[in-house]
Amino acid sequence: MNAYTLAELLDTLGEPMFRMLTAPDGLAAPVSEVLLYDAAAPFPRSSPGALLLAVGARAGEVGSLARDAAAAGMAGMVVRDKDGQPDTVEAAKAHGIALLAVDGQAAWHHVHLLLASAIGSRSGPEGSEAAFGDLFALANAIAAAVGGATVVEDARQRILAYSTVPGQAVDEARRQGILGRQVPSSPENTEQYRVLFAALGPVRLPPLDGDELPRLAVAIRAGGEPLGSVWAVDDGHLSPYAEEALTRGASTAALLLLRARASAELSRHVTGDLLRRLLDGTADPDGAAHRLGFAVGSPVRVAAFALDGAVSAPDGEQRALRLLDLTRLQCEARYAWHACVLMDGRVYALLPAAGERGGEQHKGLIQDIVRRASQALRMSVRAGLGAVVADLAAVRASRDDADLVLQVLGPDEDVAAVNEVRARVVLLQLRELMGRQRELRVGAWQEVLDYDGEQCTDYARTLVCWLDAGCDVARAAKALAVHPNTCRYRLRQVQQHLGIDLDDPDERLVLWLQLRTLGGLRGTDW
Repeated sequence: MNAYTLAELLDTLGEPMFRMLTAPDGLAAPVSEVLLYDAAAPFPRSSPGALLLAVGARAGEVGSLARDAAAAGMAGMVVRDKDGQPDTVEAAKAHGIALLAVDGQAAWHHVHLLLASAIGSRSGPEGSEAAFGDLFALANAIAAAVGGATVVEDARQRILAYSTVPGQAVDEARRQGILGRQVPSSPENTEQYRVLFAALGPVRLPPLDGDELPRLAVAIRAGGEPLGSVWAVDDGHLSPYAEEALTRGASTAALLLLRARASAELSRHVTGDLLRRLLDGTADPDGAAHRLGFAVGSPVRVAAFALDGAVSAPDGEQRALRLLDLTRLQCEARYAWHACVLMDGRVYALLPAAGERGGEQHKGLIQDIVRRASQALRMSVRAGLGAVVADLAAVRASRDDADLVLQVLGPDEDVAAVNEVRARVVLLQLRELMGRQRELRVGAWQEVLDYDGEQCTDYARTLVCWLDAGCDVARAAKALAVHPNTCRYRLRQVQQHLGIDLDDPDERLVLWLQLRTLGGLRGTDW
């Protein structure tokens, strides 16, 4: 494994929690481990490249700590924000070590956990892979102690590890389970699992048919929570101490499963934080590409998902988290990994775009997610697809596109790509721009709306329909559901009472833009 660097740490766990104050040897300096400083204990011994957490260090002690850390070959120190004063920075520079500041509200044990886990697991999944690799070794150890072929399962009856001790009997059910990495489902199996998880210790279970062998099984628990189970094939030659050995093995398996879960949760936290910064345009794109598994310079696009409807705050948060989980699941099924995050009540997914022809595959995936999520959450879900951008450096633009699509989706639309609603998106952006500029807000459009309000006329709607129809009175009259002569009369009244020159193409264009954007009028809505 390549050494973890300061740059990777900052990219993974950077602002707002961590800030780099100085790095005399550059951000490529390797980081090997993280240590806690304790004023009441001897200065910690370390391997080169360690990070020292200045827990409880007083401001006047930081300079001497920097000297001692440099002498011990450490890569740097971590201090609280309030301790990162200019003299502290100068001390770190003088001794040639990096100095990082941590958020003053962060608990030191949490900081230690994040740093140690990130350094130990690098990109995250390796930590969980190591835990599952240890499960295979544990399965073999249990099988040798119990005297029967062993499998370790999770709470969903997925086979995580199995023994390979030569000479131990197996049956067809075990072979099929290992091949599919999933215990075959049946009512009989369901009843055996009910018995297993209701028991406080190991249970002996009969074969389910004439071709199977009996089993000795025990639940894997942590603090009362079922994490999985361990099963041993009983061919009549189990050890007299099999139950005790199986119980000890389940206890060890619980630790390994908790470790794998912690690694997976850290990876999810780290990936989510990095993706948030990437979508905000504040992350280093090359570093983010490495961490998220994208090739540097490869095209990507962003999909945004939103719940369509009002829900209470607690219920809305729960539904948004469920939407996030559903999106992750579908992206993992499609791409074998996911880069999804919940931000401001919306779920964003970063999708690889290399080789995607015309975006049909992306849209198909998004439509499937929306359909499944709407069914599962029992409320409408809508999604917008941003434009494909050249690389992660431009991902913010694709996110902005996806957000705009969500704003302009019609009442009968649940999914659209930005290229499909580009005209509506441009009009929305023009509305926002014109609303900020006084000189773009003034004009005859407001006089028309005011006149309609005072005289109970329908001139604004008539003008929009006529201008939408390319100044074709017959088409405008059809949209208005009036006689063409009525349409002509209204247009003459507009010119007579409001002094608008409808023969001037520039006047018509400005009037149409202002009514359609600032006035919020669309001919097709009336």
